[in-house]
Amino acid sequence: MLEKRGATMNGSVANKRDYYEVLGVARTAAPEEIKRAYRQAALKYHPDRNKSPDAEGLFKEAAEAYEVLSDPEKRARYDRYGHAGLQGASMHDFSGMGIDDIFSVFSDLFGEAFGGGRVRTRGGRGVDIQALVEIDLRDVATGVEKTLRFERADYCDRCGGNGAEPGSKRRTCRTCGGYGQVERQTSMGFFVTRTVTECPTCQGRGDTIEKPCRDCEGTGRVMKERVLNVKIPPGIHDGQTIRIRGEGEPGPSGGSRGDLRCVVQIRRSQFFQRDGDHLVCVLPISFTQAALGGQVDVPTLTGTAPIRVPPGTQHGTVFRLPGKGLPNLQTGRVGDEMVQVVIEIPRKLNREQEELLRKFAATEDKQVLPESKGFFDRVKEYFTGEGASDQEERSSGSGAA
Repeated sequence: MLEKRGATMNGSVANKRDYYEVLGVARTAAPEEIKRAYRQAALKYHPDRNKSPDAEGLFKEAAEAYEVLSDPEKRARYDRYGHAGLQGASMHDFSGMGIDDIFSVFSDLFGEAFGGGRVRTRGGRGVDIQALVEIDLRDVATGVEKTLRFERADYCDRCGGNGAEPGSKRRTCRTCGGYGQVERQTSMGFFVTRTVTECPTCQGRGDTIEKPCRDCEGTGRVMKERVLNVKIPPGIHDGQTIRIRGEGEPGPSGGSRGDLRCVVQIRRSQFFQRDGDHLVCVLPISFTQAALGGQVDVPTLTGTAPIRVPPGTQHGTVFRLPGKGLPNLQTGRVGDEMVQVVIEIPRKLNREQEELLRKFAATEDKQVLPESKGFFDRVKEYFTGEGASDQEERSSGSGAA
């Protein structure tokens, strides 16, 4: 029982099918046509009726499509921007819900029951909801408290959650006597079959409303905004969840509330990549800095820090800044920052710079470039075979020994 409410939606939108295709309706379909198509899809793919291994996934996919297309605002955003336009919209996470919980979301459409079974037990626990909390790497380093705004279904203020208009009451169902179920008897010759089914009068509730509340239309629930301060601990990782007990939706008939699950999303940094508790920073330097050496300031989460680049530094060399990484969520031990230098070659040179480099090239001594010397020596040996014969002689000599 999990519901999304937050800044962005989980999952890749690239893998989602078009919602109109899911329900098999045209993009100009009227609300009643969309409702009818969803009901047909739900009945078709309900796991109790359809034993196909894909049935449950298709059932939940149809529920997601109906939630969007049945809401005028969400449908308008979807029509204009596609799945990406729903980022930031309040959405249920049907993939994490049970079948009965999905029926409870659309109780007005299904009468809160299906196939003779009660969707929700009296006094049951409420639905969990989910919200996304965005932070950056600095927040990961220090921990942070974020103010979170989200919507959840809550008790209707007008009726107090019982669904009846003030002055009106809920009365025990006369058909089932409050049990929510009725027994039917079928005779076939000498055999008598008794089946227990949902009460058609109260749809399994056990009671009826004389006059439904005008604010909640008899459901006892309305959408309300909730504001909470959420503490994010240092060292948390992207995608981890913080559970806040009792901040979900209330259960039926006064049951306990579900929980709020805050999923942490860490914004991408323009300077750093995270590697566990370590940070990796790619630092561009000029070829003269690499050749001559010098001091360079590098970014850290707390400002800049100097590193000494020794003369002759090669492309890809890594320097370590101890204690400049992120704290471990469990131990609190702080990782390091790894600075990898990349040597940038200028794309354009003026005349003076080009002349100086040509003079420098004329004075280059390949003997002081061990990497390139070794590489070209191996190339020469490979094509001339000189190195191969020497290697064979060394191999045969070692065998004789």
